[in-house]
This record gives sequence, structure tokens and C-alpha cells, in this order.
Amino acid sequence: MKTREMRTFDITGLQKRDGLNDQPAMISGYASVFNSKTSIGDFFDEVIAPGAFNKSLANNSDVRALFNHNWDKVLGRTKSGTLRLFEDDRGLKFEIDLPDTSVARDLAESMARGDINQCSFGFFATGENWDYTSDPALRTVTEVELYEISIVSIPAYEDTEAALVRSKEIDKEVEQRLKILNQIKGVLENE
Repeated sequence: MKTREMRTFDITGLQKRDGLNDQPAMISGYASVFNSKTSIGDFFDEVIAPGAFNKSLANNSDVRALFNHNWDKVLGRTKSGTLRLFEDDRGLKFEIDLPDTSVARDLAESMARGDINQCSFGFFATGENWDYTSDPALRTVTEVELYEISIVSIPAYEDTEAALVRSKEIDKEVEQRLKILNQIKGVLENE
């Protein structure tokens, strides 16, 4: 029996591509970051393993990008090409070409203000491992059937990010900033 699950992440590195030069506004970021531990309802901890999305992406699943997991607020879709998903070494990366709708314009404004800065994804776990030797138990999700990603206002995972993008150059700039922040975080953790 499949159980529908959703996970939420913090999104950072806000930038905006606001429809200049006949290009639609776009949100880009990571809906899931591999090996990032989170507590699920204080019942168990969970991490998403590298490669967990490979099969779902290879099967060309028809995934939607939503606002707050609301199926009435579709922001993009893989079938139409307005949502693109990629798995890389860091996690599940996404790009959404926002529609010219009141929901998308309101979301872009809220993200630009910093009011909304988190991301989530909905899935069926099709592969998992449990470690009951730790307290709480640790669930490692090794394979998922992905059905949606969402920009949301409340996170479960803290390590994701999304950005409103002005250009591909800003995407590179955001990646460089994230590398620097991760280096700083690593130094601080070792002190």
C-alpha cells in the first residue's frame, strides 16, 4: 500500500527574473537536499539518499509544481515543460517558468519581500532503510515516486533553496554564494 508523504524545506538565495526580455519569471532551487536530516513529527529522523529521484525522473513522471501543496494553484508541470527537474550531486534541482497568474505574481512578490522562502515535495516512498539503533530511529529514503514539488510557507527540511531568477548569470552567482556559505558553515562547525 502506497502512503502519500510530503516534506518541506527552507529556501534561500532569493533572486528574481521578472519577465524581462520576453522571458517568463522563473523560480529555481532545490526541492530536496541529499543527506539532510530532519525530524518527522518527533517520531523519527529522516534523510533522502542520493539517487532517490533517479527512477521517478527517468520514468518521465508528470510532476506538478504547486503553491502550498494546493492542486488548484499549479505553477508549472513537467509534461508541459514549464517545470524542469534534475538530480545532481546536491539534490533535486528544479526550475519553474511561472505563469502570468495572480497566484504566481503574488508568490513572486512574497518571495521578493522574503515572506515566503521555503520548499517542499510530495512523494510515495518506494525504497527505504530503517536504523533503529539510533534514538530516534533514522529512516533513509532510497527511492521515491515523486508527484509534486511546492513552494510553501512552513518547512520540514531546512537545507533547500529556491530563487526568483533574473538571468542564468544570477544562477551562477547564487551557486557561488552557496558554496561560500557552505564553506563558512563547515569552518564554524569545526570550531
